[in-house]
Amino acid sequence: MSEIRLQKYIADQGICSRRKAEQLISEGKVEVNDEIVKEMGIKIDPDKDKVKVLDSRIFEKKDSKKVYIALNKPFDFITSTSNNQGQSVLDLINVENFWKPYKPEVNFRVYPVGRLDKDSEGLVLLTNDGDLTNKLTHPSFGHEKEYEATLTDKLTKDVKKILESGMDIGEGEYAQGIKIIKEFNKGRRFIITIILKEGKKRQIRRMFGRLGYDLLSLRRVRIGNLKLGTLPTGRWRFVKKEDIV
Repeated sequence: MSEIRLQKYIADQGICSRRKAEQLISEGKVEVNDEIVKEMGIKIDPDKDKVKVLDSRIFEKKDSKKVYIALNKPFDFITSTSNNQGQSVLDLINVENFWKPYKPEVNFRVYPVGRLDKDSEGLVLLTNDGDLTNKLTHPSFGHEKEYEATLTDKLTKDVKKILESGMDIGEGEYAQGIKIIKEFNKGRRFIITIILKEGKKRQIRRMFGRLGYDLLSLRRVRIGNLKLGTLPTGRWRFVKKEDIV
């Protein structure tokens, strides 16, 4: 991902408006890679830099009611607030895609928490709760994310050891180990369940690709305590904060 201005990144996370983000930066209430920044116009790489807002009690009045949404993201949608590079998950948050027959009011603004690759499917959380967004996306909190991956070949013991220990994934990046909790065969394919705590850009795909494995599909089934369950693809539902963390 290309670099973007810090205030735009903060606004895209749903924490506050861009103007409010600029104010927070000038007041020394934003950290980048554990260092306070006050320079206006600084750019960051969302895939490499760690951004933390030290005071997230900053929502505009119109966003005072916190909203939490679970979405089952289909293949080929992007977890972004814009659709410049393809269809955004925000395009799915409408009355027609609600998971039950009745029509809820959709008069709120929410933002995706973290990201899920365009070619991956599964659980995406959207909210206007900046404090929760910060807790779920900042690596220091170590919230788990669970995935189901489909492979063409069975994992060897040596490969599993490397995956669980951590490894170089290229481009000067090192990924922490993942936890493999389940493995089973489905015809000629092999499905494994993975727990991830870090979440670098395309981390799982890069780890397996580095070891010579073809990843046929990747589906996220849990974020923190929130499970995807039987939510149909492309549908969304409201959830409670206590169901997430």
